Amino acid sequence: MTTLTHTPPATDAEYELLAARFRPLFARIAEGSSRREQEHELPREEIRALIDAGFGALRVPVSAGGSGASLPQLFRLLTELAAADSNIPQALRAHFAFVEDRLVSTGAQREVWFKRFVDGEIVGNSWTEVGTVTIGDVITKVSPDPDDAGAFRVSGTKYYSTGSIFADWIDTFAQRTDNGVKVIAVVSTHQPGVTHSDDWDGFGQQTTGSGTSTFDQARVDAVNVIDFDTRFKYQTAFYQAVLLAVLAGSITAAERDVAREVRNRTRIFSHGNASSFAADPQILQVIGEVSAAAYAADATVERAARSLQFAYEGAFLGDEVEDERRNDVAELETAKAQVILSALATRATSDVFNALAASGVSTAKNFDRHWRNARTAANHNPWVFKARIIGDHSVNGAVPPRVWSIGAAPGAAPAKA
Repeated sequence: MTTLTHTPPATDAEYELLAARFRPLFARIAEGSSRREQEHELPREEIRALIDAGFGALRVPVSAGGSGASLPQLFRLLTELAAADSNIPQALRAHFAFVEDRLVSTGAQREVWFKRFVDGEIVGNSWTEVGTVTIGDVITKVSPDPDDAGAFRVSGTKYYSTGSIFADWIDTFAQRTDNGVKVIAVVSTHQPGVTHSDDWDGFGQQTTGSGTSTFDQARVDAVNVIDFDTRFKYQTAFYQAVLLAVLAGSITAAERDVAREVRNRTRIFSHGNASSFAADPQILQVIGEVSAAAYAADATVERAARSLQFAYEGAFLGDEVEDERRNDVAELETAKAQVILSALATRATSDVFNALAASGVSTAKNFDRHWRNARTAANHNPWVFKARIIGDHSVNGAVPPRVWSIGAAPGAAPAKA
C-alpha cells in the first residue's frame, strides 16, 4: 500500500522540526491508548515521558530553556497528541493555561515558574466548587497563616480537577478571607493537606485524571496567591481551544482505526459492491468523508489558535483598547470553532461506523471510545450558549463575555453540571 504523507510548505519547516521531537512518543502513546481506557489505567508514564522530553515547556522562551513555540504550533501538537490519546491533552489543559498566564505576567516569579516548567513540573486544575454554592460564590477559602507571615492556608473541595492527579501544583480558584478578593492559589500537591480522587464518572475522557480535589489547611506561599483580575485575558478562549484540539484529534483517531479495520477485513456482503471492503466504493466514501472532516477540524483549530496568538501579542502592545479588541476576537473565534466542531466531531466519530459491520461494535475493538471522548469534550461549556452569543454579536454587535462561572441558581438545590 502506498501512503501519501503531507508535505508541508516551507513556512511549516520550523513546526516539522519541533513535531519530529515528539512524534515517536505520540506513536507509542497511540499503541496503548485503547488498552489504557479499557483497563482504566491513567497515563502516568506517558505524561511523564512527554514532560521529560520538554513538552510542558513548549511555550517557555528559548532564552529560559524552553522551545519558544507559538500558539498555532502548540495547538497543532496538541491535536496530534489527541489523535494518539485524546485524554492526555485534556489532562495537560490546566498546565498549558498556567504557563500562558505566566508568559504574560511580570515580576520575579515569572522566571521562577519558567524554571519549574523546564525542570518538568506540572500544574493541574481545581476551579469548580462542590456542594451548596450559588452561582458566582466561592466557598474555597484562602486565609493568612497566623504562624507564618509568608504563607496562606487553603481549605475547600473542588470537582472536575482535570489533570491534578498528575500534577506538582494545582491552580486553585478561591477567595481570600481577609479582604474578599478572588484569587488563584497555586498549591503544591506535595503535602498532606492536598488529596485527589480519580472519581470522574463520565462515559468518555475517562483517564484525564479528573475528579475531586480536597484542600484541608493546605499551605500556599504568599507569592503564589495571585489576584484573579490579573489572569491572562484570553484564558477562557485558551481553555476552549484545548478542547477543540481534543475534538479534532478524536476524528483523526477514528479515521485511522476504522481505515485499518476496513483494510484488513476479509468478510463481505452479497449485496455489496466489490470483492473486498477495502475496494467497495460506498465504504471508501464513508472513510473519505470522515477524513475530510478531520481536515476541516484541523483547519478550524489552526484558525482559532491564530486568534489566540493575536491576543497573546496584544498583551505587549501597550494599547489597552487594541488589547481588549484582540481578546474579544479570540473569544468569538473559539466560540465559533466550538459550535462547528462539537457537531462535526460527534457526527464524524459516529458516521465512521457506517464503514463497519456488526463486528465493528465489539467492545474489544473499543472504536466507540472516539465518539464517547468527542461527545464528552463537546459537553464542556455548552455550545448552545456560545451559538447564542455569536448570534448576539452578529445581530446586535454585543461583545462576547470572556469570564463566566457555574453554580446553583439562587434558591435552587445544587446539582453537578
